[in-house]
Amino acid sequence: MIYGDIHQPEAAGLPVGLQNALRQALALAPEQLSPGRHELAGEACFMNVMLYSTQLPDTKKAELHRQYVDVQIVLSGEELIYYGAAGSARNCDQWHDEEDYQLCEHIDNQQTLILRAGMFAVFLPGEPHKPGCITGLESEVKKAVIKVHRAEITG
Repeated sequence: MIYGDIHQPEAAGLPVGLQNALRQALALAPEQLSPGRHELAGEACFMNVMLYSTQLPDTKKAELHRQYVDVQIVLSGEELIYYGAAGSARNCDQWHDEEDYQLCEHIDNQQTLILRAGMFAVFLPGEPHKPGCITGLESEVKKAVIKVHRAEITG
């Protein structure tokens, strides 16, 4: 997991491919886009814009991906994200290969991160993460999630 400020992605040590995807997505002004999928480079790189209310962490499951890197950007509001190292997800449901995700009940040695507007977090394939959790008071969050196929950053 990597996190940083959207105005200085290079300061977070992002690989060039992820920096480019982030800049390309931000050039579309995602804060003004309607919720839904927005194409950046076909299946190699696209962005999902979403609007939701944060929830209690016990009501949510963690997610994993095999093929895509998640670059999660909070556009407005704030959320708490639980996350863990690759291989730390437990009690997982079946894989959904078409949509590239798996849901899991538990993250061993989980950590937390509060993302506020203007921040991003990157979750690599295999890293469990549970976004959208409440930070204290319920918050409405507008978020963009850039999905970058792993081949785009590994060459």
